[in-house]
Amino acid sequence: MIVALTVGLIGDRNTDHVAHRAIPEAIALAAAALGLDVTPRWVGTETIDPERPDVADFDGLWCVPGSPYRNTAGALAAIGSARRNGVPFLGTCGGFQHAVLECAASLWSLENVAHAELDPTASDALIAPLKCSLVEVSGVIHFAPGSRLAAAYGKLSAEEEYHCAYGLNPKYRPRLEDGPLRATAWDAAGDVRGVELDGHPFFVGTLFQGERAALRREVPPLVASFLAAMRS
Repeated sequence: MIVALTVGLIGDRNTDHVAHRAIPEAIALAAAALGLDVTPRWVGTETIDPERPDVADFDGLWCVPGSPYRNTAGALAAIGSARRNGVPFLGTCGGFQHAVLECAASLWSLENVAHAELDPTASDALIAPLKCSLVEVSGVIHFAPGSRLAAAYGKLSAEEEYHCAYGLNPKYRPRLEDGPLRATAWDAAGDVRGVELDGHPFFVGTLFQGERAALRREVPPLVASFLAAMRS
């Protein structure tokens, strides 16, 4: 019997974004490979009440690229709900950035968790401009042995695509060494490109957009791993 699942796509849909065109294809390809029936449902951030994020009916949440979001607080609330309730979560690009913001505020008790795109004047913003923009470029990613990312790809490195100009401020990298939010992917220069949350069924964020593989008719490994976690 085919298992039917629903994934909430947290973000403001815009088909001008390559990733937004790729995501439904990525889900369809991964679902077919796994023998699942997965329905994606877009959830505009402006529809999310930060005090009561109504995301309990989803089997998984994917915070998609395309920040700044119309309602940053709503996006953060949805991520927090997935984190607290053990709901499988994937964040790519802007989703990675906001997953780090949410965890930093909730788990690290930091007062300054600013995103420089939203607050350019912030001192030591947690999410800061990249030294070199990663807009429409690709690069090799290295995965930590034993990580979910390494398991998803079945190897310790892969080449992936980006479309972003902001990432983790290197000042905060030591915070990701001991968990519970842990760095598990880096670029060739050693900059953090992926994180995972200890003790959670599936909570993964990547600065790269692995979903773009679907536009080449390839099953994106991380999306398949995410859907498999939703089935569990």
